[in-house]
Amino acid sequence: MKFKQLHHQNTPLLICNVWDANSAKTAQKLNFKAIGTSSAAIAQMLGYEDGEQMRFDELLFIVKRILASTTLPLTVDIESGYSRDPLVTAGFIKTLSELGVVGINIEDSLVNKSRELINADAFADYLNAVTEQLAKDNVDIFINVRTDTFILGTDNVLEQTIERIKRYETANIDGVFVPCITNISDITAVIESTDLAINVMCMPELPNFEVLEQLNVNRISMGNFLFDSLAADLESKIIDVLEAKSFAPVFDN
Repeated sequence: MKFKQLHHQNTPLLICNVWDANSAKTAQKLNFKAIGTSSAAIAQMLGYEDGEQMRFDELLFIVKRILASTTLPLTVDIESGYSRDPLVTAGFIKTLSELGVVGINIEDSLVNKSRELINADAFADYLNAVTEQLAKDNVDIFINVRTDTFILGTDNVLEQTIERIKRYETANIDGVFVPCITNISDITAVIESTDLAINVMCMPELPNFEVLEQLNVNRISMGNFLFDSLAADLESKIIDVLEAKSFAPVFDN
């Protein structure tokens, strides 16, 4: 089944977010229908802070290893496009598509000293230029646009989110990702504001999958939280070894 169609089933598409070949293999073993990279997890794995500090070619190497290790549909997080030039970004997306990547996430914020939203009109123009170039190049790929209004807690956050979605709709995109949205009424308002597929993300207060299905959410992501949890477990296990002065904790269930 094509990746785009997976967003329009009776149940939301649950994306397993991965960061290397091994995590991708685990997702396939557990019968996920699709996987997506977490740029934050990959950046941390490579020793970078989140926010386009790693180069696109470094991301590309990881993507190639993931693709070689699984047959699952893969969507790739390209942060803010790795360029402010939409033609360069379109070229990156074309490269990913030619490798077999079926979708991308692209976000409307940039990290300088801190994360800040890009002007909505400017980002809409940028998206239009990207998708126009992809159409010229006959690149068919799922474009999922992440808006960071809830992450950043902007004033009038729901209204700002819906306004940005309306502007981005003009760019012939396929879906909108709204990380950190958790309130049922907010999720409902966003879904009712657009025909685009709506993607939510793992958060402590996020309703369970059954409720999200009832709300007609199209896609659920895990973000970098699995990676962070495993990293914390690793640190805890090493501390156990140091305190025990023995490797016995490594083998404890």
